[in-house]
Amino acid sequence: MSASRVGRASLKKAGSVPGPQRLNSQIPQPQKKTLPKRTNPLLINPPPSATAPKHGISPRIMTFMGIGMLTISTYCGFLYASYTREVNQSQSLTVPQDVSDRYNHTAATFDADVDMSERLMRLGRKRHDLIQMAKGNVLEVSCGTGRNLAYYDLSQVQGQGQGVVERGQGPGQGQGQGQGLLKGCRSVTFIDLSPQMVEVTRQKFERMHPRSMQRVSFAVADAGTVNPSVAGAVAAAASAGAATPRYFDTIVQTMGLCSMPDPVGTLRHLGSITEPQHGRILLLEHGRSYYDWLNRVLDNLAPAHADRHGCWWNRDIGKIVRDSGLEVVEEKRWHFGTTWRYVLRPRLKSD
Repeated sequence: MSASRVGRASLKKAGSVPGPQRLNSQIPQPQKKTLPKRTNPLLINPPPSATAPKHGISPRIMTFMGIGMLTISTYCGFLYASYTREVNQSQSLTVPQDVSDRYNHTAATFDADVDMSERLMRLGRKRHDLIQMAKGNVLEVSCGTGRNLAYYDLSQVQGQGQGVVERGQGPGQGQGQGQGLLKGCRSVTFIDLSPQMVEVTRQKFERMHPRSMQRVSFAVADAGTVNPSVAGAVAAAASAGAATPRYFDTIVQTMGLCSMPDPVGTLRHLGSITEPQHGRILLLEHGRSYYDWLNRVLDNLAPAHADRHGCWWNRDIGKIVRDSGLEVVEEKRWHFGTTWRYVLRPRLKSD
């Protein structure tokens, strides 16, 4: 073997002879950039729901709910027991239709007994709106303790009313043409069957309207037989230089039909002493509801309520008005239909 070949063989063994692969290995290769590993943020800071899952309502809320339900159920049980007891007592009572004498015993405490319930039902506003329609010579029947006194317009009367009619003259003749223009109350006569109630009304009016005492009168009288010759209307006619009136311009009754033994007959009589052309009868009453379930409650408790408070609160006011023969000018109802407001007038013979 020649020397040159021996040399190449030794160099090849030593790795000094560059071959194709060796040459490629000596060429610098571009380095791959190693990207940092992304970490799931939910694994580092997991949400509270992931670490502490809710398994229901907290014990504190459960405690409050339990106490509330226990209180409500206890109260409902008390109401049901009281209602059952009242029904049993009510059904065993024998109560006459005429319970008006009860007011002789409740006159001193009547305002305190009904004040809160009337406030909750906003009856003060309804009384105000009703009494503001009163004008001319006014008669308020079943005046009670005078819960309407604050709402009367006792300012100077403007215009002439048809309520003052001389004897022997027909409706609309003599004084008082144009009662529709009449504003304010010329006189107000307050009557009630209870002397104690009338006295409370008189004392209350004297405190509220001391300068108007000459324009009002108070009498113990039956609404079913009263006539315009009572003192208030007579005094107003005398001051105006007129004869004794035959009619009232306005008749007011609030919460009175419930205590009358003959409410239909009473309304018929009131219609006969109301000025036929422009006179009005203003009623604010309580009675039966729109709903049968509420009427059953009223019926079950009616005898006990009448015996205690002198009020039959389950009367059908609408039927009473229809049977009276008066003409309905306006009708409104509130409180599930238990509060009734009527504006009535005498039905003309030509109607």
